[in-house]
Amino acid sequence: MEYTFLGRTGLRVSRLCLGTMNFGVDTDEKTAFRIMDEALDAGINFFDTANIYGWGENAGVTESIIGKWFSQGGQRREKIVLATKVYEPISDRNDGPNDVRGLSLYKIRRHLEGSLQRLQTDHVELYQMHHIDRRTPWDEIWEAFETQVRTGKVDYIGSSNFAGWHLVKAQAAAEKRNFMGIVTEQHKYSLLERTAEMEVLPAARDLGLGVVAWSPIAGGLLGGHALKDDVGTRTVKRADLIKKYRSQLERFSALCKELGEKEANVALAWVLANPVLTAPIIGPRTIEQLRDVIKAVEISLEEELLRELNEIFPGPGGETPEVYAW
Repeated sequence: MEYTFLGRTGLRVSRLCLGTMNFGVDTDEKTAFRIMDEALDAGINFFDTANIYGWGENAGVTESIIGKWFSQGGQRREKIVLATKVYEPISDRNDGPNDVRGLSLYKIRRHLEGSLQRLQTDHVELYQMHHIDRRTPWDEIWEAFETQVRTGKVDYIGSSNFAGWHLVKAQAAAEKRNFMGIVTEQHKYSLLERTAEMEVLPAARDLGLGVVAWSPIAGGLLGGHALKDDVGTRTVKRADLIKKYRSQLERFSALCKELGEKEANVALAWVLANPVLTAPIIGPRTIEQLRDVIKAVEISLEEELLRELNEIFPGPGGETPEVYAW
């Protein structure tokens, strides 16, 4: 496994981040334990989750599974850089009229307590804002996070689904408070979704933030199964997207076949080739899927191959304003 620094911090994390969104939903607890054990054995020390995972009435189940895994001992917790998120309402918090989306000080404090209980730990390394809150002022948000950092319950703060200007505004507010602010942005980024190249990635690069890519294989569309009629996955059911991208997916599949590599691994290697990216999030539902995608870190994409991929999946054309002006 390869490692890199988490944004501008001195913390090292694996170049692949284990996403746990499927745990307790498509992946049972026993299989989740095996996936986490094997991921750790393979050198993946960066695990990502969220308090909302499990969804609906089962929100929090995923964190609970991770907590039970930690409780087995063997220094599992000590070896992991753990990331979770806050923003969505969680039914077990019983927040009454505050049971809404957002990042109030009240909510951050209560929801962190809930996450720590479910995760069976006294701290998390990376606590992420799951979405931008356009209502709560930054002074309140940073007051909430500073308190958790000062008390040792959180090491670093991250964001997710922020626009470039959100990142800049957040960091400006943190700087006024002499606070470190955001160290990572978790963003949707793949060969099929490159909008972030216009403003988010340039902003992250300028601010020294690490970018963690979610949905790096586009919900499975880049995983090689979308074009197979006999595979009954959720991806195949998305006939509209498959129809829209069929030509590109066929060209991509043919190129991967020439390389002798699986489509998902090439898609992940493409994300890893971007120097702004810390890690893509992998979300294996089975142990076999985990074993397959780990190989992505071994793939080196030459410039000519990167150009071919850019032709198949053209991005926005560069950074703003040059992408649409001069």
